[in-house]
Amino acid sequence: MPHRIVFSDIDGTLLNAERELSEFTISEIKRIKDTIPVILISSRMPSAMIHLQQELDITTEPIICYNGGLILVDHKPIHSTFITPDIIEKLNDFNSEQKFHISLYHNDDWYVPEMDFWANREANNTKVNPTVKPTKSVIREWKDHNIGAHKIMCMGEETYIDEAYLFLEQNFGDILHLYRSKATYIEIAHKSISKLTAIEILLNSHFNIPIADTVAFGDNYNDIAMLKAVGTGVAVANAKPETLQIADSITLSGKEDGVATYIKKNIL
Repeated sequence: MPHRIVFSDIDGTLLNAERELSEFTISEIKRIKDTIPVILISSRMPSAMIHLQQELDITTEPIICYNGGLILVDHKPIHSTFITPDIIEKLNDFNSEQKFHISLYHNDDWYVPEMDFWANREANNTKVNPTVKPTKSVIREWKDHNIGAHKIMCMGEETYIDEAYLFLEQNFGDILHLYRSKATYIEIAHKSISKLTAIEILLNSHFNIPIADTVAFGDNYNDIAMLKAVGTGVAVANAKPETLQIADSITLSGKEDGVATYIKKNIL
């Protein structure tokens, strides 16, 4: 199938062992970018993606943030789906003893109650620094402005994250998508969105390219629907077994420049 547009996940897929873009990846994407759009698609916030766009020289392209919760074209939102503050409030009440960390994200704002171990680690990984503000204050402000969270991240010891997952699943399982990216993490988004819904929106409203002419790269559970639906779904070798099983093609691992290797072999 023709590859007329590329969508790539970031963490675990596009970055090397240092969680950076390798020179090989940069050169291969720069080689094709003027004829084939390359779109970054991630659970990250915009500013944690834009510096990668700059390195790849694709800053004029749209980006899909928060696993599809926010789509930016020319740095402006064309689609936004968020979790309402009343749900955040109930989660915060459940965590009244602060057994786990709660990060709140809206557009390019990232709020943490304190710079603890989890906030520092995430800041180091994404090269973005959060704003320290009490969760109750964020909830109050968001209620006043009628906005909510594009993503909630719960981080902490596995036992406490298990408890948080069970609470969210039992109370909001029909509204929220809960994704355990690690045993110590829960990434929370609105259930109505996904990477696939975001791709469909961009293909129909911005690019006018059929999904059959799309190639996408991923590694994790939240990439499965996307990889199954596009014309060519490519999993990196380090992908979850379930992701490898549904992929049309398997390339080298993310740490071994799997995306760049596939592009060099298949996109001339």
